[in-house]
Amino acid sequence: MIDKVKNFFNEARQEFRHVNWPTRQEAVKLTAVVIGISLGLGIFLGVFDGVFQFLLKTFISK
Repeated sequence: MIDKVKNFFNEARQEFRHVNWPTRQEAVKLTAVVIGISLGLGIFLGVFDGVFQFLLKTFISK
């Protein structure tokens, strides 16, 4: 059982060496893209939520 666990971690370490890790600059750029898209989508959905709330209050409360 212990040999299987050791073998697993050795193989996992070998696989991590094959991974093409991004550079710091690439990671920063991609993080900025994800944050920008998230903020844009949040604003987009917030605007539509506000419009629908306004429409519901206008037409249902009468």
